Amino acid sequence: MRKVLIFIACIAFNINAFAQTNSTLDDALPTRGLSISAPSSATVDEFVRFIDEELAPAHFNLLVLLVDYKYAYESHPELAGDLTKADVKKIVAVCQKHGIEIAPQINLLGHQSWAKTTGKFLTVYPQFDETPHVKLEESKVLGNGGDWNDPDFFYCKSYCPLHPDVHKVLFDVIDEITEVFETKWFHAGMDEVTVLADPHCPRCSGLDPARLFAGEVWTIHNHLAQQGKRMMIWGDRLLDCKATGYHNSESSMNNTHQAIDLVPKDILICDWHYGNAHQSPVYFAIKGFDVVACPWTDVKVATDYLDDMLRSRQRSTKVLKPHFQGVLITEWSGWDKFRDEYYKPSDKRETAAAVVKMFIDRMKKM
Repeated sequence: MRKVLIFIACIAFNINAFAQTNSTLDDALPTRGLSISAPSSATVDEFVRFIDEELAPAHFNLLVLLVDYKYAYESHPELAGDLTKADVKKIVAVCQKHGIEIAPQINLLGHQSWAKTTGKFLTVYPQFDETPHVKLEESKVLGNGGDWNDPDFFYCKSYCPLHPDVHKVLFDVIDEITEVFETKWFHAGMDEVTVLADPHCPRCSGLDPARLFAGEVWTIHNHLAQQGKRMMIWGDRLLDCKATGYHNSESSMNNTHQAIDLVPKDILICDWHYGNAHQSPVYFAIKGFDVVACPWTDVKVATDYLDDMLRSRQRSTKVLKPHFQGVLITEWSGWDKFRDEYYKPSDKRETAAAVVKMFIDRMKKM
């Protein structure tokens, strides 16, 4: 009988120790995430295995999936990709098994083109284009010799946030993608919006970009809030390029930074910086936002961000501490490239795969 009691006591101790470990980690770093492009239908099983065997044991608890128009939308088949509902349910099942939250992303407002190619949304609905007069094939654009310091440089197209029909389409796909992923989160993107309040736009011309940006955030936010869902965005448009000295890709030169005092405070800010672990998470926290620091391929920057977040939570007041939510590693090269770099031996050190491996190693030691 005594041996049985000792055995039961040992089980209870181990369960409590496991709970304490998770509780301690959650307090030290509440959000431990990866942002990556959704896989193609053909590679979903590999992606699920990666979540099950790599992310989950390292206590990742957030997966931001860059879905955009890769999913086979039923509400708007003209926008559909090859990722099926059955594919999505495999991802949902493994994430629910391990308590990993999913936040599907559709890039809203900006990033409606890249280089000389217009994205699917404006290709299907050209009437929503903020700058229909700009012909990408005739412009200086990134990826084709574009220079951020060139006044004639054109970055990416935006949709017009004041077009009377644009949100009818967007709300349909947002609702469908959040429902199929069974999630309370939605990532709206909204990074690097350099085209806004264009002087040629009959609806936006002459308006304040900050108020236009804030208005679009509120529009998406309110739609999600009505369904009990929460919004994430990238934070760069809320940072002042001149005041910070940040590169003008990771901060605003068209006045959208003033929207930081106009947007709702319950959005999660994903504060990305890839060349340096800037201290802007502190700024967002003081402004009242929950924030995650977002590195990409630089292991040192990612390590600095992780250490900064841990220190911020240790040293902050009771008011500020909850705003420092953790780290979201970003990968912009796609699942296939990431998978190859993660699993195949390589001397390449500056990769998102190397950052994830560093993060996994650190999490296992905490």
